[in-house]
Amino acid sequence: CLLAGGLAAALSLTACSSTTNYKDPSEVETTTHGYGLTDLHIIAGEMAEKMVLSPNLNYLENPAKGDDKRILLAMGTVNNRTSEHIDVAGITDSIRAKLLESGKFRILATGQGQDDLGDQVRFQQGSGRVDPAWAREFGKQLGAELVLYGNLRSIDKEKSKTFGGKLKDTYYQFVLEAVNVETGEILFLDQVEIRKVTK
Repeated sequence: CLLAGGLAAALSLTACSSTTNYKDPSEVETTTHGYGLTDLHIIAGEMAEKMVLSPNLNYLENPAKGDDKRILLAMGTVNNRTSEHIDVAGITDSIRAKLLESGKFRILATGQGQDDLGDQVRFQQGSGRVDPAWAREFGKQLGAELVLYGNLRSIDKEKSKTFGGKLKDTYYQFVLEAVNVETGEILFLDQVEIRKVTK
C-alpha cells in the first residue's frame, strides 16, 4: 500500500511538472493567433529596411552638421489602434536599434530619455557635487530634423466552422511617417502588412 501510494505521488509530480527550454527568437512563433514575436520581427525589420533604402532619407543638408550628414531622427508617437493590448514601444525600440545600426541615422532621446537627461543636468548644475568643468548645461542638445510617428491597426474576423471551432482571420497594418520638423513635409510614408489565418 505504501509502495502504491509512493508511486502515485511520483506520477502526480511528473504529470504536474513543466520544462522550460530556450528557443531561437528568430524562429516563427505560432503559439497563439494574436500578435506575437514573429509579428514584431516582421514589422520592425521590414519598416527599418524600407527607411534605410528610401532615397528621400539619404541625407538632409544643414551647415551646422559639418561633415556628418547623417539624419537626426526623433521617435514620436505610434498608436495602437488594434483590438489587442500591444506594447508598440517594442516595435519602435526595434526600429530605432536597426536604424542606428545602419549608420545612416543619428537617434535622439525623447520621452523618458529627455526626462532623465533633464534630471542629470539639474543634478550636475545644482548639487554642488560635480566639478564645474565637467558639468553639462541645457541648450546644447542636437535638434531633430525628422520625427517619426504612425499607427498599428488590425481587422479581425471570425467564422464558425461546420463541425465546431472557429476560423480566425486577422490583418495587421503598420504605417510609419517621417516628417521634416522645419518644413512639415512628409519625406517618408510606408506600411508593413501581415495577415494571419488560424483554422
